[in-house]
Order: sequence, then structure tokens, then C-alpha cells
Amino acid sequence: MNSNKVLILGLNWPEPKATAAGTRMMQLIHWLLEKKFEITFASTATFSDYSADLTTLGIDQQPIKLNHPGFDEFARRLNPSIVVFDRFIMEEQFGWRVAENLPGALRILDTEDLHSLRTYREKALGDNKTFNCTDWLSLDITKRELASIFRSDLSLIISNFELKLLIEKVKVDSSLLSYLPFVYPELTKSIVENWPSQDQREHFVFIGNGKHAPNTDAILWLNESIWPLIRKSLPNAELHIYGPYMPERIRKMDNAKTGFRIKGWVKDIAPVLANARINLVPLRFGAGLKGKLLEGFRNGTPAIATSAGAEGTGNTNELKLCTRDEAVSFSNLAIELYLDSRKWKEVQNLGTNLINKRFSNEDLKEKFFRKIIELDENLHLHRAANIFGGILTHHSMQSTKYLSKWIETKNKL
Repeated sequence: MNSNKVLILGLNWPEPKATAAGTRMMQLIHWLLEKKFEITFASTATFSDYSADLTTLGIDQQPIKLNHPGFDEFARRLNPSIVVFDRFIMEEQFGWRVAENLPGALRILDTEDLHSLRTYREKALGDNKTFNCTDWLSLDITKRELASIFRSDLSLIISNFELKLLIEKVKVDSSLLSYLPFVYPELTKSIVENWPSQDQREHFVFIGNGKHAPNTDAILWLNESIWPLIRKSLPNAELHIYGPYMPERIRKMDNAKTGFRIKGWVKDIAPVLANARINLVPLRFGAGLKGKLLEGFRNGTPAIATSAGAEGTGNTNELKLCTRDEAVSFSNLAIELYLDSRKWKEVQNLGTNLINKRFSNEDLKEKFFRKIIELDENLHLHRAANIFGGILTHHSMQSTKYLSKWIETKNKL
């Protein structure tokens, strides 16, 4: 590589204490730092109260503007070997500028999750339809996201379900993809033995930021269809909902009488999870991996999830013990696990085994870095083989470039 510099173009400044996407980005940042890369993080977003201060890690934070030629000079001056786009929207907005000003830089797309899949599933839920690949592929946002994947030298895929979907249904060549989920330290015997037992825990918990549509839908479903059934059988139990950015309609649901409590944001969610008896993950649509499910397992908290909530975590047979998709069966299982210590422990063990088997594999990180080195050494051949990506890059550079320049001119006028 001509340098050890990495430029990350973030849709938002990372919020690891508030969003799963922020946690994912900080993991990627720490992995790059472990390999002695020098990181610059740039974003068009404004800082929030939850934004991490990246400068404490020795990372340069650079605010940038959309449709502004100042980015070109900034990129050329920095001259990174690697550019990471945080979600396909950033590749759409800045990909042509990176290709034009940094032709030798490796372009990596961190998908976080397939946004088009989440969008399609939300629409399908509203239309009372099940997943249909043809319908998903017909959406404009799907075409945009897939175009971004083809234009990039490598796309990081967090869910093995989405990896399979892209390879088998979209026919994306596997050389363009890298499976890189959350990676956690192993849950050792000493860690597990120090977890609070079932009888030391109480209440139910739900975690999720209120800006994320799958979360707000899940809270509404909990309030309307699931919690009343649980509360009827467990009149002293409470459901504690944690997360930032809760909209007013969610905050108004806080009700001490029914035990449906909106707790808001907490700086450290681990103690909350470690003291909760059951983690509820009733997502009716979504994509990627669910940080709320994995964080619960990492703190020994058994979960009840929907198929959408558990997707990418394990296979269907592994997860059937704690997966339900209908409100009544979901509620019944929640009640059963809350009261039955044997079954509670069984689901806790399931979560521990899933973390250790699927999400504690350090080889995934090393495989990613080996792929980076391989691509850097053979970038010309890699791009030449990606004919479809080359065509899309050519045409997007023309269309996006001149649209952007038209906006630049309009802004000046």
C-alpha cells in the first residue's frame, strides 16, 4: 500500500452508546487501529450528544460538505490508500469524487445492513405480504444499493443471510463481498459464572433507538398486542424500554399502572441487561444483525425474538427455542421463560453458545485484512474482472458528477 492512511466517510458521527450502527463502526475503527492504520473520519452530519469523541483515539475528525469541490482538494491532500463508505448513501454521494481524485485507493463499502431489504420488509408488512425476492429487486432503493455494491471494490456484509441473498439471488461475485459480523470476546466460564441468576433478576427489557423504524414499530406492537397479555399473567412484572431519540408518541406510553415504562437513554446498557430477566426482541421487519439481541446474550439475558429479530444470528433450528412470530405465542413463551428456571437457563446457554460459536471468531478479522492486502496488490485485475461494476462506475461518474456540479453552480448563484 502507498500509505497506511484510511479515510472513513460516515453518514453520521459514530454513536456507540446509542445505536448498533455506531457500535459496528467503532469495532471497525478499533480493528483498523490495531493494524496501525492512520484514520481520518469525515462526515456531513452534525455532532450529537451521543457522538463519540474520536480524537481521543488519535483520529482526525473532519466535517465535510455535500456537493462541494472542497472535498476534492481535501481527498487529494490526504491521499489515503483505503476509503470506507459508511452505508451506500455515502458511496452514492462521494464515490465518483473518490474514483476521480483517488483512483488508486481501495474503495470499501460498509453496508451495516441492506437498507433496501429493511425498506422492502417495512412495505411488505404494511401490505401484509411475505418476502418476495422479485418484489425486493424491483424497488429503486434496491437497484441503488446493489449498484453501490458493484461499484465498490469490496463490501462488508454483517449478516450471513444477506451474504447468501447477494450471492445466490443477485449473483454478486463473492470476490466483491466480505462477511464481517460483530466480533466479541469469548464468553469464558468465569464470565458466565458471575452472571446474576434467574431469581436475582426481574422484569423485561427492550432496547432500541427511537429513530429506527423497526424499533418504534416493535414498541407499538409490544404496547398494543404483547405486553397486555404478559402483564395479565405477571401483574407485578414491568417492561423497561431503553434508548435515545424516542418520539413523543412513544414517551407518552410510559405508564406505571400497566408497568410499561419508557426509561430513555442510559450510558451503559450492560448492567441493565444483566439485571433483566428477559430480553424482548419483537421486530417485525429489519435487516442485518440485531445488536440488541447479541448484547443481551453477552450479558446472559435470555431473549424471545421474532424471525426478523433473530435473522443472521443462527440457523432456524438453533433458534426455534426462543423465536416466535405471533403476538400470542410470543407472549406465552415470554411468560413461560420468566417463570421456568430450567427453560430460562436453556435459552441462556443457547445465547452463550451462539456468541462463542459465531461471533467470537478472530479469524474473520484476519481474513478481512488479508483480503485488503490481496486487493491492494491486484487492484487493477480485480477491477477489470468486475465488468458490471466498471460500467456502473463509468455511468454514475458521469450522471452523479454533473448533477453534483449543477447543484454546486446553483448554490453559488
